Amino acid sequence: MVMVSQRQRCEVVVLQNPQAVPPVVSPAGPADDGPGREPALLDLRGVSKNFGGIRALSEVDFHVGEREVVAIVGDNGAGKSTLVKVIAGIHSPDDGEIHFASRRVSIRKPGDSTALGIATVYQDLALCDNLDVVANLYLGREDTGFGYRLNEDAMEFGAREVLRQLSVKIPNLRVPVGAMSGGQRQAVAVARCVMANARIVLLDEPTAALGVEQTAHVLELVAHLRSRGLGVVIISHNLANVFQVADRIVVLRLGRKVADVTIAEVTREQILGLITGAIDRMSAADGRPDSPEEQPGRDGAAGQLH
Repeated sequence: MVMVSQRQRCEVVVLQNPQAVPPVVSPAGPADDGPGREPALLDLRGVSKNFGGIRALSEVDFHVGEREVVAIVGDNGAGKSTLVKVIAGIHSPDDGEIHFASRRVSIRKPGDSTALGIATVYQDLALCDNLDVVANLYLGREDTGFGYRLNEDAMEFGAREVLRQLSVKIPNLRVPVGAMSGGQRQAVAVARCVMANARIVLLDEPTAALGVEQTAHVLELVAHLRSRGLGVVIISHNLANVFQVADRIVVLRLGRKVADVTIAEVTREQILGLITGAIDRMSAADGRPDSPEEQPGRDGAAGQLH
């Protein structure tokens, strides 16, 4: 039962307690992560998704580990949002396998993803603008103590503690989030994931429409999540932000993965070439395009992009 005061009302659909939903684990046993790579916390293998005659994802492999930030980049229609929605349980994959903590699992609905410890922060943040920070952080899991009255003091203390751990500064937690800046609202949405004991956080365009200072705060927040041992997946069109905070970059083009490289293996110009198709694919082994003549800056379109 959700308890809110009369002055605080918001029409939302509250998910059941994630702890009450058991992860769907295949009896196939532990997954084989293969030689040459540490076991990933989340591992998608050969995932495909069709919408009628449209192939949104085609045999995509994707993985993210603990204490790792992975950026997914690509042009509009590349399949970025579809991939994240498959992980979040919004879309069910048509083909492929999903492994979590070296066990094969089935994610068919958002509750399955939440039960595994995967939290998603979409662009609209899914916050109740008329509720304050404390109410948003505890929405659906309010502390009622031993009765039916909200334990406001305990919830405010818990909210301040999680924000302190994330180095988020919000002086007044009783201000409606609708009156806060974009950066503060993003921080509240991420803090809610931490309070839900998420192990992986998916961020959809976390710095979109934010100013320079607010963007810097959000990137610092991502770094804090990594330092706490979480895996972070970011969808972003801002390559400057990606190169500042990510450990790896996965490039999608027309529903296919064309690169999966570490930041040290690639340049911004090469990523632009992969996004536009000026570079076909890139090998993570040596950080070079598969076709040497398509190297950015050698009379190709990629060399002219900034």
